[in-house]
Amino acid sequence: MVALMASASPKAIPAVPPAAVAASAVAFDHGAYDKLLKKYVNEKGLVNYKGWKADQKELNDYLALLSKNPPAANWSKAEQMAYWINAYNAYTIRLILDHYPVQSIKDIGPKIQIPFVTTPWAAKFFRIGGTAMSLDNIEHAILRKKYDDPRIHFALVCASISCPRLRNEAYTASQLDRQLDDQGRDFLNNPAKNRPGQEAAQLSKYFDWYKGDWTKNGQSVVSWVNRYATTKMEKNTKISYLDYNWQLNEQ
Repeated sequence: MVALMASASPKAIPAVPPAAVAASAVAFDHGAYDKLLKKYVNEKGLVNYKGWKADQKELNDYLALLSKNPPAANWSKAEQMAYWINAYNAYTIRLILDHYPVQSIKDIGPKIQIPFVTTPWAAKFFRIGGTAMSLDNIEHAILRKKYDDPRIHFALVCASISCPRLRNEAYTASQLDRQLDDQGRDFLNNPAKNRPGQEAAQLSKYFDWYKGDWTKNGQSVVSWVNRYATTKMEKNTKISYLDYNWQLNEQ
């Protein structure tokens, strides 16, 4: 999940045959996933994993569709981003359900975890377009590398309390900008996750882990925070970072 855990780039996704490209002209339908999020995720972004554990068929069906239908070259940027964000979050839920009950995603895997190798985010436990992939592959090798939009950090959810809120709706191309901006406002104005201020600010470790993303293109951590936070920061505001709570985001 965090930048320090970035794994090697995945194998190249196989070229999509022309017929499949033509069939992909219609954006991928995330409606089934949307219904599941509305059923098992509350407005605070907390998940009813116990209930979902007992009713997994529809999630498995959705993941099977994701696996068989990777983004095609003629999909718009928004369609591709929505696909990968939904895939990341849905496969994170799959990972938790596979090991539930669990207190934290970090409890999954060996007790001694080696960055880039044995973390839950590095495990290649699913396939997309025939290629074995990990959550790290989606986040670092695809979303961060290809689309260059730091707002993805407001949308990707690592099943932990300090993560951004898991929306109880799927991301869609037509609503993506609105949804990402809404996530930014929600994240920056939640005092459990960020406490901006003029003289001093306590921010999420996201702004430290991914500092390179926030400072691209003439931007800064301060400018990104001020874009969404009700309480604005100054250029010389003293910044510290809150401890990260890895407890499961469970209802």
